[in-house]
Amino acid sequence: MPLIDPFARTIDYLRVSVTDRCNFRCVYCMPEEGSPVSPKDEILSAEEIVRLVRVSVEDGIRKIRLTGGEPLVRKDLVDIVRGIAALPDISDLSLTTNGYLLTELAQPLAEAGLARINVSLDTLRPERFKEIARRGELDRVIAGLDAAKQAGIGPIKLNCVAMKGVNDDEAAEFAEWTRREAIHVRFIELMPIRWNLDESSGFDPLSIHGGAGLLQLKQSKGSMLSDVEMRRMFVSAEELRKRIEAVHGPLEQADLPTNGPARTYRLPGAPGTIGFISQISSDLCANCNRLRLTADGFLRPCLMSDGELDLRKPPLFS
Repeated sequence: MPLIDPFARTIDYLRVSVTDRCNFRCVYCMPEEGSPVSPKDEILSAEEIVRLVRVSVEDGIRKIRLTGGEPLVRKDLVDIVRGIAALPDISDLSLTTNGYLLTELAQPLAEAGLARINVSLDTLRPERFKEIARRGELDRVIAGLDAAKQAGIGPIKLNCVAMKGVNDDEAAEFAEWTRREAIHVRFIELMPIRWNLDESSGFDPLSIHGGAGLLQLKQSKGSMLSDVEMRRMFVSAEELRKRIEAVHGPLEQADLPTNGPARTYRLPGAPGTIGFISQISSDLCANCNRLRLTADGFLRPCLMSDGELDLRKPPLFS
């Protein structure tokens, strides 16, 4: 029986955070020293994750996405994938990653039953990559993508968070990649959790530093972008589309299985696609079909809500 919420939305998608740890320190996500994490004994075990997913499937969930933090830093991730893949009635098992450890893990994950991946990649320029992620190297992420292709994982989607004055000038370059191979790029509008934060300070980081300069400032201070700063660095999906079409010509509408909230297009004749996730400029709530399970066992219906349910309490774990 399908799971239908009070707004008549069919809820069939569960995002499972397997860890709150990450090996990157992206400026829009966390400070240089990292964020507080849960003690390891409070993180769901592999067995608990598989059990909760099994219960969710019995209640109508059909799509599972493993997330983090960075899920590939979890040592027993392959076991988790294998356990979930063996459950009946799951139509889609995917994973979101920064790609840095894919060279070692792509083949084992594919053999365990992982169907597809989304790789977070905000720039195609090595020096800019270091400024945004503050860890790792672009070449290793690209190598991870190649490893995923060789392992038969697909389709491969790239998630690019667009930031004004930082990487919005690369939209046409990302689009060109989709012409060369079956890579599916999705531009995501930058979304501060507290979007309605008061602007009374009048601080405009772009007018003072410029976007790239602001990242260098944040890098030197070891901090992360504030809500106000992220709001000022917002660039809409429509603006990115116009930039792409100014270089490559009009985009054609396209369809991609497991497309989620993205509006999808392609360059004429291109094997890949270009998607736009516009959660700020276009309200996506009416079509939301997902729940979220945190790494420490709480079920959250929405990232913008404080409501959550502790699934470690009876009856599930009685």
